[in-house]
Amino acid sequence: MTAGTPASPHGGPEASPRGGPEASSRGTADVAVPGQPVPGDGVPPSPDRAPSAPASPRVRDAWARWRGPLGVLALLAAFALVTALVTRPGTGGYLSAESTTPRGAHALAQLLRDQGVDVRPAGTVQEARELTGPDSLLVVAQSQFLADEALLRDLAALPGDRLLVEPVTQALQALAPEVGAGALTDVESRAPGCDLPAAVRAGTAVTGGVSYNPPPGARSCYGGALVSFSSGGRTVTVVGSGEFMTNERLADDGDAALAMNLAGTRPAVTWLAPSLPQAGAAEGKASVQDLIPPGVTWAAVQLLVAIGLLAVWRARRLGPVVTERLPVVVRAAETVEGRGRLYRSRGARDRAAAALRAAALDRIVPRLGLTADATPAEVVAALAVRTGQNAQQAGAVLYGAPPADDAGLMALARHLDILERQVSNA
Repeated sequence: MTAGTPASPHGGPEASPRGGPEASSRGTADVAVPGQPVPGDGVPPSPDRAPSAPASPRVRDAWARWRGPLGVLALLAAFALVTALVTRPGTGGYLSAESTTPRGAHALAQLLRDQGVDVRPAGTVQEARELTGPDSLLVVAQSQFLADEALLRDLAALPGDRLLVEPVTQALQALAPEVGAGALTDVESRAPGCDLPAAVRAGTAVTGGVSYNPPPGARSCYGGALVSFSSGGRTVTVVGSGEFMTNERLADDGDAALAMNLAGTRPAVTWLAPSLPQAGAAEGKASVQDLIPPGVTWAAVQLLVAIGLLAVWRARRLGPVVTERLPVVVRAAETVEGRGRLYRSRGARDRAAAALRAAALDRIVPRLGLTADATPAEVVAALAVRTGQNAQQAGAVLYGAPPADDAGLMALARHLDILERQVSNA
């Protein structure tokens, strides 16, 4: 050991870890560990110790710019999905032989099959033409979907007896022109009041709706709500309400007996109850556009109008609306009361009824998704699909004859209010 050489604690000279004076100048931070590389010797660092690269500024800016619209689109898609699941139609429609809903007629069809009657459901006129024979009974329900004249002519040419349930005006004129529509009555339990065997054996039943003016030699039962007569070698029966045939009312009074007595007169029954408009189906010209509900077009127009208004709103901000003081303020209730008294003093029930119906249609038609120029048949059809109500009764309320007295005018106002509530709550 030479002088000036520092001694180690073990009695020998202190050895440099790297074997040179440079190593002593590094300090203890650069002491090598066996099996590990030393930084700065050209050996790359370990991958698990590499720092993560920050996100690109462009990606961050794009996400900040598009996350709002993407969130709105996601909410709209979820809302559309929930709406489609909630508002999708149930199985079958009103008085459908295959529908098990309270408004369907599956229970009656099953009772007829138990009695040996061959019930043949049909959804279109083409199917009814193939299933109907000379010794069969044709049941026609949901006739508001048969507004096409060609379809009604095809139905009128089919053989066999007919049972028309709540026929609309066009169907009644084509399939039973001898019968005329009368006044609108309440659907309630009624006595037969006739000598028709089917009604006498059934007794009281829940009937009503439209009452009919029977032709000479016909039998009119239940206050005119059921008319049966022979024409051209066939038996034609017209009922103003099909409530006694539904699954919900079949067990009431003599409903089941009356329904089976009317629909079980032949060994085979062709049950026509379409659930969609059949316009153009007779010639095989139905297209995808014919199957699109009219409300879709109206919804698209509304969307375009909303986009246009949004563009105008974003383009220019308008100032507040300038109000003007009126010299006289008349309450709306006083105006309505004064006009009502004027109508009453002049006995103008027709004008009062027209005003009530026009106001009700102005509120009902937009809620049904129809345009202002919709025809009465389209309004009645949409109302029946929306609420499941009696189509003939709803048509008589909205487009029927004016009431004959004040009591009839009050009943009309009550029926219009009920229709509006059903459309709003449907």
